[in-house]
Amino acid sequence: MVSERLNLPQMSQTPVVTRFAPSPTGALHIGGARTALFNWLYARGRDGKFLLRIEDTDRARSTSENTRAILDGLTWLGLDWDGEPISQAEGAERHAEVARRMLADGTAYKCFATQEEIEAFREEARAAGGSTLYRSPWRDVAEADHPDAPFVIRIKAPREARARSMTRCRARSPSATTNSTTWCFCARTARRSTCSPWWSTIMTWA
Repeated sequence: MVSERLNLPQMSQTPVVTRFAPSPTGALHIGGARTALFNWLYARGRDGKFLLRIEDTDRARSTSENTRAILDGLTWLGLDWDGEPISQAEGAERHAEVARRMLADGTAYKCFATQEEIEAFREEARAAGGSTLYRSPWRDVAEADHPDAPFVIRIKAPREARARSMTRCRARSPSATTNSTTWCFCARTARRSTCSPWWSTIMTWA
């Protein structure tokens, strides 16, 4: 077994499920292959599952040729996956349903900031040597004060969170349909730090 060869400790009785989610806007590259390898090793070393999700929501640039190149590349590397590859675009209706529910629950919000406004903020921040993390001014604005304009839906995550050295952080996506758990490992820090979720933008409406 991989776990025996790598001498990996068993950290939890919860079934391990890892996922690699490449974008078919291009072929598999070395960084993606490294990410896939680490996820594959972690899953196989703990008798878990390694899933493959194709991030094909960029319909203008995603191609079936690139998807095939990614699958062929993983196969060539010997990284097998469990089940059929999942198309992210095919779940758009489900994503929209969850996004609307999160708005109703208050766990997400509409952000009307334009790409130009966000980029202008980041340019100013870079020039001043500050953080380029954009904090939307729309996070706590009441629905009655929203303009009639395009928006994205963002997760209303806590503004601050305390991270611990190599602490297992159990995080569940609000759209999860299974009982599997996603584990993330926090960097070592003794101060309060900004929490920036990896699913910060979940849906765009024009």
